Amino acid sequence: MQQLTHPQTLKDRLAELIPGEQENVKNLRTEHGNKKICEVTLDQVYTGMRGIIGLVWEGSVLDSEEGIRFRGKTIPECQQILPKAPGGQEPLPEGLFWLLLTGEVPSEQQVRDLSAEWAARAELPSYIGELIDRCPSTLHPMAQFSLAVTALEGESTFSKAYEKGINKKEYWIYTFEDSMNLIAKVPGIAARIYRNLFRDGKVADIQKDKDYSFNLANMLGFAENKDFVELLRLYLTIHMDHEGGNVSAHATHLIGSALSSPMLSLAAGLNGLAGPLHGLANQEVLRWLVKMKETIGDNVSEKRISDYLWSTLKAGQVVPGYGHAVLRKTDPRYMAQREFALKYLPEDPMFKLVSQVYKIAPRVLAEHGKTKNPYPNVDAHSGVLLQYYGLTESNYYTVLFGVSRALGVLPQLIWDRALGMSLERPKSFSTEMYKKIVKKL
Repeated sequence: MQQLTHPQTLKDRLAELIPGEQENVKNLRTEHGNKKICEVTLDQVYTGMRGIIGLVWEGSVLDSEEGIRFRGKTIPECQQILPKAPGGQEPLPEGLFWLLLTGEVPSEQQVRDLSAEWAARAELPSYIGELIDRCPSTLHPMAQFSLAVTALEGESTFSKAYEKGINKKEYWIYTFEDSMNLIAKVPGIAARIYRNLFRDGKVADIQKDKDYSFNLANMLGFAENKDFVELLRLYLTIHMDHEGGNVSAHATHLIGSALSSPMLSLAAGLNGLAGPLHGLANQEVLRWLVKMKETIGDNVSEKRISDYLWSTLKAGQVVPGYGHAVLRKTDPRYMAQREFALKYLPEDPMFKLVSQVYKIAPRVLAEHGKTKNPYPNVDAHSGVLLQYYGLTESNYYTVLFGVSRALGVLPQLIWDRALGMSLERPKSFSTEMYKKIVKKL
């Protein structure tokens, strides 16, 4: 009788891949290290380093016209090829995590094993639960989330190993272990915050035979609705990674470059995600839409919506959910959510309002003339989907974004340590110095 071989674990596969990639990077730098690949303008210096090429990010590349590709694959391609839950139609985020880390599409068995491994690592230390429970209800959910992730530093295998003294070649191993533990534990942290603030404070136990998204939905209290679980699988997948230059990704990478643990690095990324110009925008979108609905009522005509858009702009405010630092077309992540809505909630009044805004806002913003990209981004849609299924607390939405983003930024942190990436330390000048520099040009 032929003996069945067990699928290769993620850590084992990564250990096989790292030496080849180390050699690849070494050869690339040896042959081309002195070549210039970017010219920087003074405007870029004063506008947040916008468009300056200066980071390595293996998992994804964002094109202004095409949108995001994860290891070369578009969102629709990922939806098609990544493993799904039994009876499900949306990709499991476990599969995209594997793809981001290895560049390979995992098998269904490998994804099931990864789900089981995360479930086995999910238990929270008692002091983390006590810390969350002691947070005042007035403290924003993202602040509670960041606080709890920072406190997990006490569990960091990387920090403990570094203190004892380890070879640099082993940094990635401990970073991997911390990252796997972090990913496993953040749903429990997120759920405890939600249940404390908005429900009865009780959190369901992890079901070790279920996937990551199901367990998060179950701990939040929404797993009885299979469509919501499917939404969460899609949500966690498409919010996971968006190149290295966004604030949460860059902050995680920057702090990690100081050899801070994955816990401290991710907490920094979460603090960036909590900004209104980044992840917090998803709660601002829903509040803006609700206020619009209250103002215009059921009359979602083109004129009423157009007038409301102009009133927002004339008040010196932005239209939340529209525009993007890089994209110059509709965000593919928006389209993935729109397709989900067309399938599961086509008659929902709020979705119809979002659809109307989608038809009208680009024209108004283009006419206004101060928005480089008048098309919707990912935040323009997510809140409407979540509220449809009863998760109506908009100031919690960024926490879900944070759970997803953890799965996207930690693979790069593992590769940063495997490839021996340096401390990030760009050069800065004063305005007076820049004046002197440009006068010589």
